[in-house]
Formats: sequence, C-alpha cells, structure tokens
Amino acid sequence: MKNTITLFLMTQKGHATLCAIAGQFQGAIDAVIASRDAGLQKDYYEEIKELCSKHGIPFHDRADHHGIASEYAIAVGWRWLIDARPGRLIVLHDSLLPKYRGFNPLVSALINGESKIGVTALFGSDEYDKGDIIARSVTEIGYPIKIQDAIDLLIPNYRKLAVKIVRTIAGGGAIQALKQNEEEASYSLWRDEDDYRIDWSQSSEAIKRFIDAVGYPYAGALTDVNNEAARILDAEVIGDVHIENRAPGKVIFIKDEKPVVVCGAGLLKINELIDDATKKSVLPLKKFRSRFM
Repeated sequence: MKNTITLFLMTQKGHATLCAIAGQFQGAIDAVIASRDAGLQKDYYEEIKELCSKHGIPFHDRADHHGIASEYAIAVGWRWLIDARPGRLIVLHDSLLPKYRGFNPLVSALINGESKIGVTALFGSDEYDKGDIIARSVTEIGYPIKIQDAIDLLIPNYRKLAVKIVRTIAGGGAIQALKQNEEEASYSLWRDEDDYRIDWSQSSEAIKRFIDAVGYPYAGALTDVNNEAARILDAEVIGDVHIENRAPGKVIFIKDEKPVVVCGAGLLKINELIDDATKKSVLPLKKFRSRFM
C-alpha cells in the first residue's frame, strides 16, 4: 500500500511517537506492531495497544505479526530484525549517530557523562545503526540526571523527527539522507544483569552517574552489602577525606542514618537502598562495619 507505514514500537519512546502521529496521520498508519519488555518496570505495551484502539489503528503483538504490507516501516525502541525492502525501513535511535551505535546507547552516554544526547533517524542497514542518516535532534543536559529524566527530555526529539518523517511519507515526498562518518563512529555493547553491578574502585562521580543511568525504569544498580544482594536507587557525592588505608566499598561514616561509602576516589552517601529480593528498604544498616561489594 503506497504511502503508508507500519510502526514497530516499544517502551515510552514508542508510545510517545505514536501519540505524536496517531491523530494527524491516522490514515497513513497501516499497522502497529508491539512487544513487551521484561527488562523494564513499565514497558508501555498496554498504553500503545489502547492508543491504537482509540484511533482505530490495527494492532498486532510481535508474535502474531506476519509481514509488512505498507510502503515504509518505522522502528522505535525495537530490538529484533525487521524484514523490510531496502531503503524502506527507518529507525529512530536514541543517540547522536555515528556515536553510540548498538544497545542501550542512552545508558552508556549518561554513564560517560556526555553533555549532549539526542535521537537519530536513519535508514535500516545490514549492519546495525550504520545506515544513512535522515535527521538528528539534539538536547543538552547537565548532571546529576536520572535515566527517566533523560528519557523524558528525549521525548520531544522523538516526536519532532516522527512528525517530520511521517508528513513527508504521507505527502508522497522523498526521504533524503546522508552517509555516516565512519571516523566518528563508536559502539555501545548490550547489557545484562552482570552489567548492573557497581565497581567501587571507580570515582564517586562515576558511580553516581552509573546509579542514575541504570535506575527506573531499569532494575537499579546492584551491589552486595554484607554478602546480601541490594540495589542502590539514589545516592549523592560528598566531599572526600584523606584515608590512609583506602578500601573501596567500606562504610566510613553514617550521616542522617545513611551510610557513606568509600570509592576509588571520593565518597558516596547512599540515600535509597533496597533488598534485591524483597524490594524493601534496608536502611538504616544494622551495623556500622558494613562492606559494599
């Protein structure tokens, strides 16, 4: 069907994209394909489904999808290969390509302390995130910043690019794109449960960025406290002191009933700490001589 689009959507970003185009470009959307994300506390699957029902847009779960009938396909937050004709798949990727190709690019960018984040619209390619760039939308940020707040800041970027692209497609226009500069390319690796664990040998600033980057809607930064698995949901950097026998992970002070942990450089006050199994707070700690590992 010429000048129509199949949308492959996941997470808050996919839902925001659909919100931006469902009303004014309803007739251009051939179908929406969605999937759940077990790695998120809230995956927006039901919200995407409800929005499709509200606007009369055909909705399919990924497991029940059997091919693309539209001229174009657009993927937002999608993690599987899509069988589309060359030059007809458009991906919205949450990094400023060619930097941070790959997986969890926003998480990696926040951990690294990037001052600018954004979204890139590009054509799909045989090698992931190497297709020609259609457009980019940039947002400047400061630290500290939590991942959910960063996602919220990116939502207007997704909406802006989606509206621009769908308007062009619906109007029968051609999508223009430019090749990426390979000399500027970098990659972000996939993450699993092991990648949530804190490395206490790092600086307190780096650990703080890590905690904020893997928090809600993700599971939270993982550590062992006295050999019990726990998640740090909130922390703050405080002034360092001279420690003659520095041992990262050991508690040095208790301030306001919150433990202050020695890092490779600097100190980190733990404001919110939950048991990984029960999800209940474990503060205040039962003993001062506690070790975070």
